[in-house]
Amino acid sequence: MTLLPMVAGAEAVEIDGIFYNLVSKAKEAEVTNRLGGDGGFGSYSGSVDIPSSVTYEGTAYSVTGIGEFAFRSCSGLTSVTIPNSVTSYCCPIKVRIGSITP
Repeated sequence: MTLLPMVAGAEAVEIDGIFYNLVSKAKEAEVTNRLGGDGGFGSYSGSVDIPSSVTYEGTAYSVTGIGEFAFRSCSGLTSVTIPNSVTSYCCPIKVRIGSITP
């Protein structure tokens, strides 16, 4: 897995309760927090099941990354299911979350 961010400072969009930075040209999505940057932490709680793909405004995107601040300060987050399509991430996810299912 790579440890580099896909998008820096992009505006996040919410799809089915999960926030993403979308890379239109590559048709890829990166899980992020509600603001897509380093503010607005604590977007998630409970169990989060990340899909392998999402559709936004009629365009399908493969979910391929998890951003640096995606799960920061999510004290109510109990588990995250990550699909095989995720090949890059920017943070030590396991340190922040009690249960991870690949």
